[in-house]
Amino acid sequence: MDFSNLSIAELLAGYSQKKFSVKEVTAAYLANIKKYEPSLKAFLTVTEEAAKQRAVELDRQLKNSSQLPPLFGIPISLKDVLVTRGIRTTAASRLLDNYQPPYDATVVKLLSTAGAVFLGKTNCDEFAMGASNEKSGFYPTHNPWRLDCVPGGSSGGSAASVAARECLVSIGSDTGGSIRQPASFCGVVGLKPTYGRVSRYGLIAMTSSLDQIGPLTRSVADAASVLQVIAGPDKYDATSAAHILPDLAKEITKSVKGLKVGVPTEFFGPGLDKRVEQLVRKAIDQLSDLGALVQSVNLPTVKYAIPTYYILSPAEISANLARYDGLRYGGSYLAEDLATTYSKTRGSLLGAEVKRRIILGTYVLSAGYYDAYYKKAVKVGRQIKKEFREIFKQVDLLATPTSPTTAFTLGSRNQDPLAMYLEDVYTVPVNIAGLPALSLPVGQLDGLPVGLQLIGRPWEEHLVLRLAQAYEQSTNWHTLQPELK
Repeated sequence: MDFSNLSIAELLAGYSQKKFSVKEVTAAYLANIKKYEPSLKAFLTVTEEAAKQRAVELDRQLKNSSQLPPLFGIPISLKDVLVTRGIRTTAASRLLDNYQPPYDATVVKLLSTAGAVFLGKTNCDEFAMGASNEKSGFYPTHNPWRLDCVPGGSSGGSAASVAARECLVSIGSDTGGSIRQPASFCGVVGLKPTYGRVSRYGLIAMTSSLDQIGPLTRSVADAASVLQVIAGPDKYDATSAAHILPDLAKEITKSVKGLKVGVPTEFFGPGLDKRVEQLVRKAIDQLSDLGALVQSVNLPTVKYAIPTYYILSPAEISANLARYDGLRYGGSYLAEDLATTYSKTRGSLLGAEVKRRIILGTYVLSAGYYDAYYKKAVKVGRQIKKEFREIFKQVDLLATPTSPTTAFTLGSRNQDPLAMYLEDVYTVPVNIAGLPALSLPVGQLDGLPVGLQLIGRPWEEHLVLRLAQAYEQSTNWHTLQPELK
């Protein structure tokens, strides 16, 4: 039996009715990993034996249980920035090549309690810094739709593993689009929750004020099921919030008739591939046909989001990565003095992109430049938040492209960091404002997926998911899958 196209709900029903076992499903997904990984390279660590043992344990529980937990027997991969007790966790950096954390991230604990089966840790840009997955300290991941193209970043391994049927769900992190952009490139659903909706405890931090954990799945309903499990306050994370998440299974099936959807004109300017724009606008027309009330809106300050992000983000990176000094944990090149130990460890074991952002962040925080750069960026960030707040008094949701292009070829932008940074032009404003947003597939160009981004008010993931579900059910883009050999 082919399990790879069954949803979470269908797998749970099959388990309940004893149609198949967790062992069988787990074995099928592990077989896919073994088959596709030589060409795809989506994983950094595959936990085959642990997954098999977990499956046996769950099958034993299945014999004596009438009610299954919400993710019972669901095969899941984890972006390798989520710490896992006793399991290699690298953040795709040579500096953490052999690091085995002594504890689990809160999200990992919640998924485990919900019955998930972890298949392994997925590749990403080093310390989540990148938009293509080419900045991994180990090797680039390939796009399952076209192996000569990137899967997006930084959660590219997660997106590729879901699209290639190597797992049913993957958990990624999103700082400036790192869930949504690879979801767009790989033709899957990627959800970035409101900042504070999901605990970040155990997430190897890139930019603490912008990072958020979220799911990548093959359907909107599956994304809702996973969010229902991982959302909620956490005593270990002071930034997590206690806002109540409604029953998403009920919420996403409600009518979208009358929902007001804004289309920001600033997201459809120069730099957007015309063919991508056509597919996105066609999808927005479909939202209108489904009963949504579509109107044009303006967000004039979002044009400053990229420069703002690339001041605020490196500033926090320079602070967060100071702990990787060759003394506390991770790789180390011990030398005759402290300064040489620092320089050899960080110089040898950190990649060029990480070093670039540390240097940039240190510069904008330094004396004489703090007021000129960082302080101004904070003010612009507040203005962007204010504009979103005002626009959401007029509309319920926003619809935009997720990325200005489809997936580009491997190596084509490595010599131009600015071109790479502009890949996040439509996703970065969402992180600055702390909003929930989702990308879902709305078409293909030359065999490569195109994504639509839906953005909601803070704590209104249910509306984002509801509109996405309505669109998904009216098309078949989410059912397409790459032909891997």
